[in-house]
Amino acid sequence: MSESTTRLNVFKTYKLYVGGKFPRSESGRVYEVTDSKGNWLANAPLSSRKDARDAVVAARKAFGGWSGATAYNRGQILYRIAEMLEGRRDQFVREVGEAEGLSKSKAGAVVDAAIDRWVWYAGWTDKIGQVVGGANPVAGPFFNLSTPEPTGVVTVIAPQDSSFLGLVSVIAPVIATGNTAVVITSEKSPLPALSLGEVLATSDLPGGVVNILSGKAAEMGPHLASHQDVNAIDLAGADVALAKELEIAAADNLKRVLRPQPVDDWTADPGTRRMTAFLETKTVWHPTGSLGSGGSSY
Repeated sequence: MSESTTRLNVFKTYKLYVGGKFPRSESGRVYEVTDSKGNWLANAPLSSRKDARDAVVAARKAFGGWSGATAYNRGQILYRIAEMLEGRRDQFVREVGEAEGLSKSKAGAVVDAAIDRWVWYAGWTDKIGQVVGGANPVAGPFFNLSTPEPTGVVTVIAPQDSSFLGLVSVIAPVIATGNTAVVITSEKSPLPALSLGEVLATSDLPGGVVNILSGKAAEMGPHLASHQDVNAIDLAGADVALAKELEIAAADNLKRVLRPQPVDDWTADPGTRRMTAFLETKTVWHPTGSLGSGGSSY
């Protein structure tokens, strides 16, 4: 081959991330994704109702193992995600810059903040129980202990304008506390989220713990909000009209709903609110024996 011969460009094919695998949309549909100047970047899968159902099945299948893992082990895996992102930093800087119209330096700051956020939540996995659980004083010969438990399968409508840091900020707290997630990406900027699926697949995260769907939240959201095997929904990226529609649909099986809250700065300390939003409190009573004048008896 002569030096003048040019190589054929190998364009990246973006796919969904469902059950630890990378399927195309069941419908075969795609839509064009452009940068902030309207230039074509890629074709992203346009997920269907069937894709959403498959993602819920995968999330439910993964829930038992993930919720049953030790908090320490979950923290190790979240930290591993940060490690893998660090190794692919340049790719995400480019994708985030194109998606959000940011300079290389600003996109780099966003990616660094997203990596740090994984580390931050990794440190919380074995500590949140001490913050929201504990022993309760009761009148009577009982131990009374409250412990947090994950609520189950959580649908997440990802932020529309923060395609990566905002995305990580809503996924990480859901899985850090033992839940599994079905995520609908930013419709206009899905590529960083779809690439994140490739990182998750190589980060020891069991398949199905996070499932990533690109497409229209207005199309998939109502089906997921009314799905009887979805336990909660985070409306972070929904507009006012869609949020109201999904909240009404979610009431059918008493889903937990985290209403959208405006976020001016995704780099700010996120606190524990997104973790506690999807935790249930289990309280156990255990008899200690009779308490008489001679003291307690066990």
